[in-house]
Amino acid sequence: MRAMVSIGEVMAEIRQSPESNFDIGFAGDTFNTAVYCQRLLNTDERVTYVTRVGKDPLSMAWKRFASHEGLDLSSVSYDESANIGIYSVSTDEAGERSFNYWRNQSAARKLFDTAENLASIPAARITYLSGITLAIMAPKARASLMNHLAKLSKSSETHVAFDSNYRPALWESKDVAKTVIEEMWSIADIAFPSIDDEQNLFGDTDDYAVVERFAKKTWVACAIKRGDQGPISPSLKFSDKDKFLPAEKVVDTTAAGDSFNGGYLAAFLTGQDELQCLQAGHACASYVVGVPGAISLS
Repeated sequence: MRAMVSIGEVMAEIRQSPESNFDIGFAGDTFNTAVYCQRLLNTDERVTYVTRVGKDPLSMAWKRFASHEGLDLSSVSYDESANIGIYSVSTDEAGERSFNYWRNQSAARKLFDTAENLASIPAARITYLSGITLAIMAPKARASLMNHLAKLSKSSETHVAFDSNYRPALWESKDVAKTVIEEMWSIADIAFPSIDDEQNLFGDTDDYAVVERFAKKTWVACAIKRGDQGPISPSLKFSDKDKFLPAEKVVDTTAAGDSFNGGYLAAFLTGQDELQCLQAGHACASYVVGVPGAISLS
C-alpha cells in the first residue's frame, strides 16, 4: 500500500526572475504537498499523484520533474486534446503574491469524468485532496468523487485528508463552495482548515470560533493554520501556539500552507504525535517561505 495518494491539478508556473527573465517551474496545491511529503518521508513508501495532463511539451516536462522528485505517476491520465494549466506569479517586497491564470481548458478539469476513473485511485494510507481539486471538477464528477471518498473513509480503507483552500473564482458560487466544503469536512478524517478560509466561508468571528467548531468532531488529526502565528489543534491546549515562531525570512509565501500539509503528513505517516506533526509542518512552511517559488530546488 502506498503512503499517500494526492489528487488535484498541477500547472506550469511562470515566474519573473530578478534579471527580468522568466523561469518555468511546476506547482499546484496538492502537487506541492505531495512533493514535500515525499521529500520528508525518509522511508521506502511512495506518494502517488493523481491528475490529468496533456501531451504538450510542458506536460511532459512536468512528468520528468515529478518523476525526479520520486513521485509515483502510474495513476496520471493523459488528454490528447487539452494541455497542462499555466499561471504566472509575481511577489512584492513583503513576499506577498499576485497571480494570473490560464487554466480554463486544462486537462485536469476532466478529472473523474467517468465512473471508471474512480477505480483507478490506488489504495493508500492517506488520500489527500483540496477545495481546489473539487472546484475545478464538473459537478457530477465532484459528487462521484466525494461519494467514493466517503465510502473509503467509512470502511477505514484510508484516512481522507482535506484542505479547504477556498479560491472564490474557481467555484460556481460561494453557496456552492460552502455546501461542498461543509460536506467534505463531514467526510474527512484529517483536516487542514485555514483561519481566513473558514471565516470567509462560514462567518466565524475569530480564531476561537473556528477552533470550537472543529472541536465538535473527533478527528484522526486536525491542524488549523494561522500563517506565521502557528497552527492550532483542537486536541491540544490553545497555549501551545507559543511553541511556533515566525519564519526568520519571508521571500515568497507561495505554497506556505501546502508545504505545511506536506511536512505534517510526512510526520503523521512516520508515527509522530500531534504536536510533533504541527511542528514538522510549521518548520517546513517556515523554510519554504524563505525561498522563491512554490517548490524549492534544494
